[in-house]
Amino acid sequence: MEEAISVDPAGMYRSPAFAQGMILPAGRTLYVGGQNGVDAEGRLLDGLGPQTEQALRNVLTVLAEAGSGPEHVAKLTIYLAPGIDPSDGYAATATVWGGRRTAVTVLAVSPARPGALVEIDAIAAVPSP
Repeated sequence: MEEAISVDPAGMYRSPAFAQGMILPAGRTLYVGGQNGVDAEGRLLDGLGPQTEQALRNVLTVLAEAGSGPEHVAKLTIYLAPGIDPSDGYAATATVWGGRRTAVTVLAVSPARPGALVEIDAIAAVPSP
């Protein structure tokens, strides 16, 4: 299956971290529900960096289970607790997600889980079996 293709129009800022848009190849679509920085035992990690790394590892695990991967992701939505400086989260994203650019929306929202500083969901293509 083809990878998702980034769309970065001329005359617009080209971020090293995200694309302005993404084109998914035709096929099946996976919607990954919001993932917090919770490990396999259900423990919420401490701090924005560790929570972001774990949330992204959780997204990668769901992608892998569905037969997809980060190269097929069209969009990530990152929800941050109000007042959080996203700098540590961005650094953690590079650690787990690498240099993979995708469309991203970042929002400040009240967390559904006490202590959660970040939640991440994804939309991805799933290669045909």
